[in-house]
Amino acid sequence: MPSDEMVRPRLAARYEGEDTSIITQRELNGWYSYAIAAEVFAVVATGAFLPVTLEQLSRERGFLFSDKSRPCVAQTRSLSGQDSMRNLLTRANDAKQDQCVINFLGMGITTASFAMYTQSAAVLVQAITLICFSSFADHGPYRKKMLMMFAYTGSVVSVLFIVISPAIYYLAPILAIIGVTCLGCSFTLLNAFLPLLVSNHEGKYIDDFTSSDFELEALNPESNIRRHDPEKLSRDLQLSANISSKGVGLGYMAAVFVQLISVVILFIFSKTSISKSNPSLPMRVVLSLVGIWWATFTTPTLLWLRPRPGPPLPVQLKPHSRQFSRYRTFLFYTMFSLSSFWNTVKRAWSLRQVFLFLTAWFLLSDAIATISGTAVLFARTELEMGTIAIALLSITVIGSGIVGAFALPRISACYSLEPKSVFLLCAVLIEIVPLYGLLGYIPVLQRAKVGGLQQPWEIYPLGAFHGFIMGGISSYSRSVFTPLIPEGSEAAFFALFAVTDKGSSAFGPALVGWIVDRAGTIRPAFIFLAVLALCPGPLIYMVDVERGRGDAARMVETDGRRHEDTDTSQESRSML
Repeated sequence: MPSDEMVRPRLAARYEGEDTSIITQRELNGWYSYAIAAEVFAVVATGAFLPVTLEQLSRERGFLFSDKSRPCVAQTRSLSGQDSMRNLLTRANDAKQDQCVINFLGMGITTASFAMYTQSAAVLVQAITLICFSSFADHGPYRKKMLMMFAYTGSVVSVLFIVISPAIYYLAPILAIIGVTCLGCSFTLLNAFLPLLVSNHEGKYIDDFTSSDFELEALNPESNIRRHDPEKLSRDLQLSANISSKGVGLGYMAAVFVQLISVVILFIFSKTSISKSNPSLPMRVVLSLVGIWWATFTTPTLLWLRPRPGPPLPVQLKPHSRQFSRYRTFLFYTMFSLSSFWNTVKRAWSLRQVFLFLTAWFLLSDAIATISGTAVLFARTELEMGTIAIALLSITVIGSGIVGAFALPRISACYSLEPKSVFLLCAVLIEIVPLYGLLGYIPVLQRAKVGGLQQPWEIYPLGAFHGFIMGGISSYSRSVFTPLIPEGSEAAFFALFAVTDKGSSAFGPALVGWIVDRAGTIRPAFIFLAVLALCPGPLIYMVDVERGRGDAARMVETDGRRHEDTDTSQESRSML
């Protein structure tokens, strides 16, 4: 029986300071812990309470779409009892198709559009931030340092919502933009650790004669086995999908727990007079709780997740004068980051499978983000659902997401489905959500006043279906993209993945906001969503993961030879 050192050797370091030690369960737990920390903000805040809070804060300063002389909230304050609280948290008039409007930056927009435009601005700022700073994450210890910076900044911003009142509602979008930007950037950095977790997993070093459960030589650049061997690649993908699915599942479980706490908070506030005079306060308390949770569960990640540093950053030539050295240093590394991102874009363009995947992901993520945000605002303004009802809807979606995250890998293994096949199936099934909303235009269903999201109860089974599909998309999008990435460029390519993801989400919500502003109702936006959801399926079908992994391996080899030739040329010139 070979010794442990013989069975589990360290990989040969590709550069000075590379950490090739075996991934331990403690380090994996550190990676999972951040999913537990940040997924709560992603689901509870961004997915439920943030758009509702933005809508409510602006509603208390708005006026009716049909009669601009009537404030949205004043009418409901004359009511009393349970009906008063319900209307105050949802609508301020009896006309179901009437929207609340505010003057913001010289424009008249509905309060629903206010939330949608904020979402678009947030993802746009997030994309720009990723472009400017993501390339640092593949060099030195910056991957983990930047992860911690974004995590704690986002948690503080979430806590600060407690001080935002309707009188200063215009500050809420600023906090929302910073929080969403920190969330997206931190998840990008967390995803950049996933290829390292797979390639350094302890099962990688188990000899074929002792165990063959997790043979990961396909991701080992020093292995004698072909890196794009189909069997090895399939097992690598399965391990990646399992780690990713577990992270998503644990994050969703944490989100369900916090969402249940939020329901209790909302219920307690509903029994007091505070929520009647300040209806946004309970939601802001929940957002502050989410920020505290985010910071608390980031701490195990800080303590347990190894930095896994990349190659050192290029060294700037020492300036002759120190007068502007700091400015020049900042400018040098900013230009380095921008040029690195541009080089990543060019490399992705040359990798056909990466280009196909990112194009599909651009369309799919835009559809997902827009459908989710539109559904929450539709429930609030069209179905007149209160904050507690929306919180229960969020729990339904999250609970189904947990089932999807854990059940789909088992279904995939049972029927020998490749991760790409599961991902494609989920992308196709998401089309059902907007199609069901369009059923509300059928005259027979209109007369029956049921079907096509005409009754509040209809959104719960639809939300359960949406959550189950989202559990699969969240898990399998990363596992399909991971083998397409050239080794050593994990953070840069996952930053491009996030820019494609979040950057696309700036368009859909903005277009929905434009539709709502002109129609005065949200339902026509389902037509746009149905068309948008159709687009990514054919592109995902065209992605060849095995060929993409081989292309990435050849790119790494070509880059290595190019660097060797450059070093040899420089040595020759120095000798002359």
